[in-house]
Amino acid sequence: MPEEFAARDRDPSRAAIADRDKGRVALLSVLATVGLIAAKLTVGLLTGSLAILAEAAQSTLDLVSSLFTLVAVRVAGRPPDPEHRYGHGKAESLAAFIQATLLLVTAGYISYQALQRIFGAPVRIEISFWAFAVMSASIVVDLVRSRYLARVAREYNSQALAADALNFRTDILSSIVVLAGLALVKVGEWTGWDAGGWVPRADALAALGVSAIVFTLAGRLLRETVDVLLDRAPDESAERITRAVEGVPGVIDCRRVRLRRAGNKVFADVVIAVARSATFGEAHAISEAVEGAVHAALPRDGADVVVHMEPAAAPDETPGDEIRLLARQGGMRAHDVRLRAIDDRLDADLHVEVDPALTLAEAHALTARLEREVRRANPQFGRINTHLEAPETAAERQADVTTQRAELVARVRDIADGVAGRGSCHHVRIYLLPADDDTFEMVLHCWFPGDLTVQRVHEQSAEIERRLHNALPNLREVLLHAEPIEGDPSAAVSKLEPHILPGRRRAE
Repeated sequence: MPEEFAARDRDPSRAAIADRDKGRVALLSVLATVGLIAAKLTVGLLTGSLAILAEAAQSTLDLVSSLFTLVAVRVAGRPPDPEHRYGHGKAESLAAFIQATLLLVTAGYISYQALQRIFGAPVRIEISFWAFAVMSASIVVDLVRSRYLARVAREYNSQALAADALNFRTDILSSIVVLAGLALVKVGEWTGWDAGGWVPRADALAALGVSAIVFTLAGRLLRETVDVLLDRAPDESAERITRAVEGVPGVIDCRRVRLRRAGNKVFADVVIAVARSATFGEAHAISEAVEGAVHAALPRDGADVVVHMEPAAAPDETPGDEIRLLARQGGMRAHDVRLRAIDDRLDADLHVEVDPALTLAEAHALTARLEREVRRANPQFGRINTHLEAPETAAERQADVTTQRAELVARVRDIADGVAGRGSCHHVRIYLLPADDDTFEMVLHCWFPGDLTVQRVHEQSAEIERRLHNALPNLREVLLHAEPIEGDPSAAVSKLEPHILPGRRRAE
């Protein structure tokens, strides 16, 4: 057997306990039924009571049903295999269907015999103490095992055991009806009262009542099992799952929920809409959260959940997000997207990263296609201006000359502090390009108030970069890392280690 089917989907120890408990209760039910059949058949033949014989016939079918249940719970407990990839859980539903069918056939035969006695010549029956004793014992036995079966069926969500429990609850009702009929016949014998000839037929009337009860409950059971075999899912479960899924952050819409049951396990197929701009990692996290929501919505069922995600425009998606998404779909990356609202149209400027190995003609064809896709997706766009960039594919060897350029570090800090405030700039690093002794790059960290908006921080960072480029002609690139701080930045500077402030202490 392939390894993928060797273990249970859920907790293996719980599955083993469930199989053991279901098998045990099914076996006890079989043994109890054998004893009742022998007692009812003996007393029925001795007394000639059709009602008791009907009970014996029903108990015989109970035995067949219990045997089906015993086999079904054992088959249903098998793990999935290559031929049964959804497991064997529907064996329980099939057993319940057979039980219901046998009950209907029995009820039909009993009804036929009862009508024969009611409208034909009455049959004399000999009612003794044993008739009442056997039927009373049958009620006690059926009451105990039906409650036991129902408890185990609820605990492990077993349809076969639930069918068995329902079967024995009908036996209790039918036994009560039989006892009432026997008592009425006995009263008629003692008093001579025949109520116009109906009292001697009370036994047959009781048998007809038994068949009516069996017809009603067996029909209900048959409908439930057919629903499971035809994969009809309970409406309330689907609605509950839909509500739970739509409450998961990141889910735009729950478009479809399909459920099917196999034994005590539910298989759920869920289709959700997620933001088309979401990354693969974000989409995967959303699908994991959806699976958890489905399991929480079906706490009593072992659920096997499959989540299918479809891209959709998020309610908060901006035109810039749309451009970046379309660029990514075309194998490019767009950044620094700027939008201009001019009359009733939008113009866009953007930087596009393409494969450095492409020729200019090939790269221009890609960006031209991107422009067409953007306009097709959103007719509001007018002019779209693209700037081609070739992303770095290898590390560039540079020299860290921060300690040798102390005066430059101090000057950089003064320029940055002139925008962000005294003591804001720290941790400046200078990197010299090997091909040119005068050209360099730098990285600097700056503190900004933690409650400042990102837009405002970006504006100040851009101003610092502009001033640095104006003051330092040999500066090729600068990266500014913004950090939040509370209180006076100069106080924080004094707490930094000396190696974090190369050059500044010398300059001071």
